[in-house]
Amino acid sequence: MSHFFADDGARIHIHISGDGPPVVMLHGWTSSHQEWFPFIAALQPKHRVYRWDARGHGGHPLDGGTPPTAQRMARDLQNLLDHYALDRVVVVGHSMGALTLWQYIRDFGTDRLAGVCIIDQSPRLLTDADWKHGIYGDFDAAQAERLESWLREDFAEGVLKLTALGLNARAREKYLQNAPGWQRSRMALQAQNPGPLIECWANLTAADYRDVLQHIDVPAMLVYGGESNFYRGETARYVASRIPDAVLHIYEGADHSPHQWQRERFARELLAFIERTDLART
Repeated sequence: MSHFFADDGARIHIHISGDGPPVVMLHGWTSSHQEWFPFIAALQPKHRVYRWDARGHGGHPLDGGTPPTAQRMARDLQNLLDHYALDRVVVVGHSMGALTLWQYIRDFGTDRLAGVCIIDQSPRLLTDADWKHGIYGDFDAAQAERLESWLREDFAEGVLKLTALGLNARAREKYLQNAPGWQRSRMALQAQNPGPLIECWANLTAADYRDVLQHIDVPAMLVYGGESNFYRGETARYVASRIPDAVLHIYEGADHSPHQWQRERFARELLAFIERTDLART
């Protein structure tokens, strides 16, 4: 593991492997660089892969840095590109990572991007009378407030409830059974510092990136779970319709982490997408 320093002094931990055109991979909320480990063997023979632990994630203290808001993490991404002198980068963002990428595009544009891959995310998490493509299709301000109270009472259980009590019936069943996988997730979440992660969640739920989508003028690969815990197919199709050069993949039977459910397919399609952007780089 290596690291670089953000411009507010925070130490950002990062794993770097492989050689070739750069690929930066941004993990989801409460996750870490380990999310991308299953794909390193496929990517690193042809690409230099950068996998960070976003600030406040991966078990690393903030060291006095700014809390992990979308705005701050987008600036961290800019700091990463500056530190390693990267241009024409393919950036892959899952969940929170997709929101970070959208914030980056809002703040810094697409000049340093060759392409983007968005995995199972809505440009606005909260719903209201005019917006039904957020979490569950009915996650309004009252539900958000209720979840924040769960997170403050028992962070690990609140995160598990957010995932389990949504659109994926299999997840709900396994959670109620307290299946071994859910027990392992609970233990991992209990080991994390909840304060910065709760601040992060509050910031993410306040964000709205619908206006950003039309300004993504580089190739985009979209991957959504056919049985996502959070989003219906209409959300995926909305995002695809707003990004000018987007290709949408629906992974049937997969949840909010479709890349983990169909790893070989995701690696194959991501490599093909990157090859397309590589041709555009030259």
